[in-house]
Amino acid sequence: DDGGATTGTLVDNGNSNSRVGLWYRQAMGESQFSFNLETALGFRQSFGVSQNFEPDAWDWQRTSIRKVDFALKSASAGTFSLGQGSMASDGVVHSDLSGTTLVTYSSVPDTAGAFLFRTTAGVLSTRPVVSAFSDFDGGRRLRIRYDSPAWNGFVVSASYGEEVLTKFIDDQFYDITLRYAREVGTVRMVGALGYTQRKLVNGTKIDSTIGSFSLLHDSGFNLTLAGGSRRNAGRNGYAKLGYRADWFAVGTTAMSIDYYKGSDKLVQGSKSNAVGFGIVQSFDDANVEAYLGYRVYELSEPGTTYQDASSILVGARWRF
Repeated sequence: DDGGATTGTLVDNGNSNSRVGLWYRQAMGESQFSFNLETALGFRQSFGVSQNFEPDAWDWQRTSIRKVDFALKSASAGTFSLGQGSMASDGVVHSDLSGTTLVTYSSVPDTAGAFLFRTTAGVLSTRPVVSAFSDFDGGRRLRIRYDSPAWNGFVVSASYGEEVLTKFIDDQFYDITLRYAREVGTVRMVGALGYTQRKLVNGTKIDSTIGSFSLLHDSGFNLTLAGGSRRNAGRNGYAKLGYRADWFAVGTTAMSIDYYKGSDKLVQGSKSNAVGFGIVQSFDDANVEAYLGYRVYELSEPGTTYQDASSILVGARWRF
């Protein structure tokens, strides 16, 4: 709902798209060699639909390929990876123990990123949700990557990659990250901090600093924080409060509310805010998670005002 009209359709959940994959693992002495092939199925994504454009229900393209990844893992030397796969910074702002990432997490545009804001005059603008709510997270590239062995819960990772699946983009990507995962008493904690650099073909460098942290208490209460800053592209912060409970015998119920705040994303002085609610019900025997998410989006910039927009995402995920 963009404030003036409502648009709805059947989509594949962009927070966790439909995919199929293959793993091969082989012991090599004290090390393990692995190969991972994974592709999205190419169904219409929730972040690709707008008021004036609806992609085909199925349109597999080479950009649907997620991983063609070779890795060699050693307990003492760490893990070396080569191929199409996650950069070291992929998921750095997505540390989240809430159990509701299917509908609400720091990557706000994955739900309805292509939808356009409507001005207070009632006219559709050229500003899509994704332009005002990016989280600067790393992605997947053709890369070489190294992950250190874990030390007291800490892992250092670094990678270098290039974009090969999207035509006419020859940028280079560098990043380094620090991840943390540990349980202390009744609290489980995960976190990540990263620095990324994208070098354009004209020599311009785009630097980003990103991070996230999440904790889950045995009581079911959980807290997630995330944020990022990119040179000449603004900054953002994200907070989520959640609760996980075993109210029903079929599986865990997870609920959360979250808040996103961005500044200077579009132009100097622009502000973007979003508030969301999500609930995910697990059905363990069937390996199904049913979900419902609701979010309100607000955008303002000097000289232009926009109507608030909102989205509802409802569906189920089956994993096998």
